[in-house]
Amino acid sequence: MRSRILGTGSYAPKQVLTNADLETMVETSDSWIVERTGIRERRVAAPGEACSDLGVLAAQQALADANVQASQLDLIVVATCTGDSPLPSTASLIQHRLGAVKAAACDISAACCGFVYGLSVADAYVRTGYRYVLVIGAEVMSSIIDWTDRNTCVLFGDGAGAAVVGPTEDDHGILSLHLHSDGRLSDLICVPGGGSRIPPSERMVIDRLPFIKMRGNETFKIAVKTMEDAVREATSAHGFGIDDVDWLVPHQANVRILKAVGQRLRLPLERIAVNLTRYGNTSAASIPLALDEAVKNGTIQTGHVVVMAAFGSGLTWASGIMRW
Repeated sequence: MRSRILGTGSYAPKQVLTNADLETMVETSDSWIVERTGIRERRVAAPGEACSDLGVLAAQQALADANVQASQLDLIVVATCTGDSPLPSTASLIQHRLGAVKAAACDISAACCGFVYGLSVADAYVRTGYRYVLVIGAEVMSSIIDWTDRNTCVLFGDGAGAAVVGPTEDDHGILSLHLHSDGRLSDLICVPGGGSRIPPSERMVIDRLPFIKMRGNETFKIAVKTMEDAVREATSAHGFGIDDVDWLVPHQANVRILKAVGQRLRLPLERIAVNLTRYGNTSAASIPLALDEAVKNGTIQTGHVVVMAAFGSGLTWASGIMRW
């Protein structure tokens, strides 16, 4: 027995923040952003719209798509680095709002790799007897953005994606998932303040420590290498070549990264699911957002070999391969 994704869903906030809007907020330009990132707009949560709000809406779509009731869920896993609060878990809030009365619930913090990490948990539990597991990647990245830092504020957006995972005995489903981390590179992408190392304080806010920091040039080089390695690991685990991959659904960080990965793999951009032009980098939500979009518009079809690959803060990198 293996697990498979039975249904997908996604949600993005209504407010659109364009590059033209950012030109009025920080020293940047549409051409500068597009040339370096490929991003033209992103979604931003409304005041009072929290991570769980986005996650619930994506989850409801996924449950409907899978024809599964919330009351049938055994486990809910939420991948996020921007949960509603430190306690309780965002997954517990979503569990209550969905009415998933018998489901256990927990959060996973693996940044942009979070959804793939969450799928690995779901896959393991389904293989040991759980019937239905809901995996959600949801982020309100706007809550940790320094809007005075032009190097980071142009990159990120808010959104959520979800998948219902259940058992299958045929040759479709998740073939394998591959997870990695290297804490030596933890300072490449980080939020320094707000935890037990640097607790909340007035000084912490003044020093801009609750906001995301990133060493862009170094991150770019490592991202390309780790994503290439992650894809090759997933395909070689099952004797596949790159030509056997119908679709790569990558973490949506930067179009230059995706093009570079495609070139190194000799995988045409036409076989890479890309939607960051409209959503930006939504961290743990980016893969499930892109996956749901590709499934719903008919790009990904039954029988396709699909590879997911991501890198993110930690440093983490991960991949998964499945037959849809």
